[in-house]
Amino acid sequence: MEFEMVMKLVLALVFGLLIGIDRQLKQKQLGLRPSMVISVASCLITIVSIHAFSKFGGSNHPNMDPMRLAAQIVSGVGFIGAGVILRRSNEVISGLTSAALIWSSSALGITVGAGFYAEAVCGVVLLIAAVNVIPALIKSLGPETLSRHDVAVKIVVEPNYRMTELIKTIERKDQAEQTKKGEYKIRYMKLKDLDNNCQLIDLTLSVPDNQYTTEIYYYIKKIDHVQSVEVERL
Repeated sequence: MEFEMVMKLVLALVFGLLIGIDRQLKQKQLGLRPSMVISVASCLITIVSIHAFSKFGGSNHPNMDPMRLAAQIVSGVGFIGAGVILRRSNEVISGLTSAALIWSSSALGITVGAGFYAEAVCGVVLLIAAVNVIPALIKSLGPETLSRHDVAVKIVVEPNYRMTELIKTIERKDQAEQTKKGEYKIRYMKLKDLDNNCQLIDLTLSVPDNQYTTEIYYYIKKIDHVQSVEVERL
């Protein structure tokens, strides 16, 4: 029984990892960590639900549903987790991993409260590995697409400046520059006219993990006709 329980949780972790890799390769918001955390926690709650009936219900208590209150806990904590998810002005969503961990903590509490201690220990080990260990391994061993992060950039340029040239420069269309420092990929772009006839370019850039925010700032700052730059790591 213990081996079967561990196998279920590990398999849930692997399947969540596969979903997370697919999402991250496509530069979607739901990445490696939230996918694995949600998959493991869901598996843990399902295991507890199945075995709790035989442990606390059954023929001796035919009208008892031992997981009814636990289901309400999961729903209630889900609202708390939703409170840490932020949607920024540039359409970037953050806080998914934190929300998933808050929800998963309730699953661990239910598991311990129901007396399934081995399952709780296995679950917390896999959750910690899903958040800290596995993503680092995937980024170091996987394709370059998995070793990137997003930054929000706001650029004010001089009036009537040719935007297309600026965008090409930011994306490092020059092959030598790409090979040397890596490519910047634009995931979101918004243009806006300001009162002084200048233009505001609101970007979300996907950049290599080895790029410091300061490097991005100075790279864009030195481009001709750029008046001001604001950079934020997401």
